[in-house]
Amino acid sequence: MDQPRAGAACAREVIDGLRDWIATDGSVWLHLLKTLLASFIAMGVAMRLELSQPRIAMTTTFVLMQPFSGMVLAKSVYRFAGTALGMIAALLLGAVFVQAAELYAFGLTIWVAACTALAVRHRQFRWYGFVLAGYTAALIGVPVVTAPDQLLLATLTRGAEVMIGILCSSVVSALVLPRHASATLVSALEQREASFNDFAASVLRGGLKRRVRERRYARLVEEIVGFESTRRIAAYENPALRRQRLLLAQLNNAFMDACARLHALDQCIKRLGLIDEHSALALCLHELANLLASSPCDERALKRFATSLDERLSDTSNIDVTTSLELLGRFTRDIVRLMRMRASIASGEHYPSSRDERTGPRYAATTNRFVVAATFVRSGVVIAAVAWFWIATAWPSGGLAVIAATLACALSSASAKPAKFVAQMAAGAALATVLGYVYLCHVYPAIDGFALLCVVLAPPLAAGAFIAMRSVIAGYGIGFCVFFCLLAAPDNAVVYDPGLLLNNGIAIVVSMLVTATACAVIVPPRTPWLVGKTLAALRAQAALACEGRLSGLNERFHSGTHDLMAQLLGLMTPSSREHRRALAWMLVTLEVGHGMIDLRTLRASVNIDEAPVSVRIAWSSSIAQMLHGVAMLFRTPSSATLRRAINAVVSSIFASDALLQCLRAPQAARDLRRVLACLHFIRSALVDPTAPFDTHR
Repeated sequence: MDQPRAGAACAREVIDGLRDWIATDGSVWLHLLKTLLASFIAMGVAMRLELSQPRIAMTTTFVLMQPFSGMVLAKSVYRFAGTALGMIAALLLGAVFVQAAELYAFGLTIWVAACTALAVRHRQFRWYGFVLAGYTAALIGVPVVTAPDQLLLATLTRGAEVMIGILCSSVVSALVLPRHASATLVSALEQREASFNDFAASVLRGGLKRRVRERRYARLVEEIVGFESTRRIAAYENPALRRQRLLLAQLNNAFMDACARLHALDQCIKRLGLIDEHSALALCLHELANLLASSPCDERALKRFATSLDERLSDTSNIDVTTSLELLGRFTRDIVRLMRMRASIASGEHYPSSRDERTGPRYAATTNRFVVAATFVRSGVVIAAVAWFWIATAWPSGGLAVIAATLACALSSASAKPAKFVAQMAAGAALATVLGYVYLCHVYPAIDGFALLCVVLAPPLAAGAFIAMRSVIAGYGIGFCVFFCLLAAPDNAVVYDPGLLLNNGIAIVVSMLVTATACAVIVPPRTPWLVGKTLAALRAQAALACEGRLSGLNERFHSGTHDLMAQLLGLMTPSSREHRRALAWMLVTLEVGHGMIDLRTLRASVNIDEAPVSVRIAWSSSIAQMLHGVAMLFRTPSSATLRRAINAVVSSIFASDALLQCLRAPQAARDLRRVLACLHFIRSALVDPTAPFDTHR
């Protein structure tokens, strides 16, 4: 009996170990195998169809393949659209500027720079569509700019080769041992909820240092932005999650609400200096912390706790306690809402919502217009300079240099360090040139047959794809794979001309070094002036909370703020002075902006008809002046705007107190007390000495 049991235990250990390997290192090997399989199938199909350059189809697979099936499918949709748009642009440019290389280069420069700028403006998968629209036009049009009679055929041929690469990538990713982001989405949501509850419990107990809290809030920003990307990927893979897309969007918005509310509560507690551990409020904080720390968290207990807070809120007249209890109650209800939504997603049920199913909350991805303009100028200067040198010197490999510059500008547009990324691509292209020379002179002549061709191509391409999976050194792998395929991958009719290969390789490397230099000199993304514009756009989100249309404002405010902060985090060195200041601005923007949205929502619902007209007018006027003053503070922070904003908030508090004395209806008085709590909290945020409003105070 012992031997069978020991054998079963050993088998279970082997299976568990295999599962762990598949989830970690195994996933890397699986991705490499699928990438090579897709590239070889694309090359074989293009050769069988006797297309002139199967290398284009092969290159497409290396640019397109991703670890999850949904990522490939999503990219494929936009790649189809971008390729079609690029084909049309190539035809139009070639037709308008027939045998006029200078004018064609000018038109191509404007087109590619505009597409690259739009890719920066419309990020995530739409980025890829705009990038493709730009460099597909260059890939098709540049080689035949002086032979317009071949333009239509070249357009159809290049388009067919690119489409073959797209189809092969999609089919292999979807059918060969597919990995689905949707399969891990529910478990990831559960882990995120548990991690956030633990963090919230630590904050409520006051056991975390300031630096630790700031780092955790920065990670929350990355989790929110990353979830939005994963949600869109999963929608391509799973029809059930596609039907729940609005629920997933609401879940992410509710999580942003809870994060902002937790920070507001943390700041309120810190400013009040609640050191009496036996006070009623301190006991409430510890009670909620214990509920959140319990595993699993009890939803019913949280609801009872929120109800008890409402009763305590009606029994107290202390404005500090009222403010803290109001925030505590709202935060508890946010946690309950998150738990219900996550449970509904796990069970496949529909979470009841009052929203219109057709509109739903939208994640507002925002890019500052100055960043978009800088990208346009940088890309235009690079492509124009390389194209001018090509035309002025009649460089035989100059056309490929223009294509390489276009590729470098397009692929680096999403990088926070484009100069470094393009320099890595240049190093990868240099290695691809050397290895391509070896393959062209010594390997290809010694082999025969498609199977053996795949065998000899697999090691270098697998090494390049492996490096491309490492974010810090991805440029080396991308540059090697893309340009090894473009330079040295075999066509149906292989041209054994090492001199041409070396000249083309030198053109590519020089072109990308020029691009890297331009990215480092011409308004790089980390330019303090440009970072300041993005930071100003982040602060302007608080002005949006004060002045924006109230319908859907909460979603627009939170998603825009977190998206802009994610961009800033990518541009700054972690724990640097600039990083901490940007994080401080994000937190105070969330703090005040969320308070303003709560205040405006409460103001719209409070009934003040029984108050005298003069009191109502004075109250409405003071609230309007306060909203304007706070908006101006975040647009142009200074000592003067800070004083005006604080005075406006204090005036609103006095006006609200006067109005409260005139109200007799219990519900109206309760709602106005909540308005007073919001005003008191906003005032405490503005007078906080650690706030970044005025560096001189």
